[in-house]
Amino acid sequence: MKLSLKRFATLCVASALLAGGVANAAGLDEIPADVAKRLYSKDVLDPAQPIGPSAYRDWKPKKGPPWTIGYASSYAGNTWRAAAMDRLQNEIIPKWKKLGLIKEVIITQSNLKDATQIQQMRQLVDQGVDAIIVCCSNPTALNQTIKYAHDKGVPTFSFTGYLTSPYAINSSVNYQAGGRELGLWMGEQIGKKGNVLVVQGIPGTSGSDSQDRGIKSGLASFPDIKVVGDVAGMWTDQVAQAEVQKWLATNPGQLDGIVVQSAAELGVLRAVQQSGRKMIPIAIGGEVGALCYWRKNPGYISSAIQLWPPGDDIELAWNIMMRTLEGQGPKMQSVLVDAVKFTIEDVKKLVPENCSQDSDKWVNVGTDKWGSSLAYLDKFFLRPADPEKFKR
Repeated sequence: MKLSLKRFATLCVASALLAGGVANAAGLDEIPADVAKRLYSKDVLDPAQPIGPSAYRDWKPKKGPPWTIGYASSYAGNTWRAAAMDRLQNEIIPKWKKLGLIKEVIITQSNLKDATQIQQMRQLVDQGVDAIIVCCSNPTALNQTIKYAHDKGVPTFSFTGYLTSPYAINSSVNYQAGGRELGLWMGEQIGKKGNVLVVQGIPGTSGSDSQDRGIKSGLASFPDIKVVGDVAGMWTDQVAQAEVQKWLATNPGQLDGIVVQSAAELGVLRAVQQSGRKMIPIAIGGEVGALCYWRKNPGYISSAIQLWPPGDDIELAWNIMMRTLEGQGPKMQSVLVDAVKFTIEDVKKLVPENCSQDSDKWVNVGTDKWGSSLAYLDKFFLRPADPEKFKR
């Protein structure tokens, strides 16, 4: 049997990926090997992260633009969600309406209730939307509804966490790898020994669980570090502050550092400040108030790690959705990007000197640094093109 040159090259790439420890080469043999190894290898990937071929490789929408989009948001109770919504409503929607490619975006909120989100998604499909975006949802609870939407010709796009349905397309940072980076950072920050408190996000969501697994893996690399507590901050400053305050009040022993999933680090900072304890290293992500504390205390920590800039995250999912609606053919189920590390010099450029430590705003890293550049996203599509130049 003769192999075409293209097929032979594909098989060689797949073999190389497998030899390098890449988790399941199916769906990966068409993206660059360096990206596959860095973001999709077994030692850094959440084993439940879907990385097979996309169900929408050869899919086309029922009709052309302007399209109607449904955003089935699962939660609106933290600053991260507010920042993502701000980017959507004030930048993304006006831009794509002006391009003539979007008619409207219908937004629903389910307040962390899976049954409500399922009902809202079905209603969006029945209302005639052309695609649905969801965020940070339970990885399995929506699967039947996603299949229902697919069968009606409506694809589902998940940002900031994955869905396990083969009919969803996911986009995010590699949360397990990012979490491990946080754990390793904390280990080095406290001199490779001591007691650490871990503050999770919303347990049961893929973004939170993947990060938590990575954080604890990173901390476990240090034999002399002990995880002495584990609380859920719900990615919300007020909740994290209350939970950490309770933990500190009932655990008066030595504590050397706190690893918190971002969207709650400002609350954790406040809890430690109000406890009367000496300030200890706390992981910081993208909240301006927490970054402002570091800016005013430049020797406080060595770096911050941004795992989910809200505006950039939702715009990445949006760009993937628009490319899919335009028939560009996504190659695989999940598009992953790298975390971004900030130094104090970066923070001085990103956060003004007169910043407020009470600010609830967020620092984004820029869409080009967060997977939305044409060059990066082109790698994940069979028929790549600039989505803003689509002709009806």
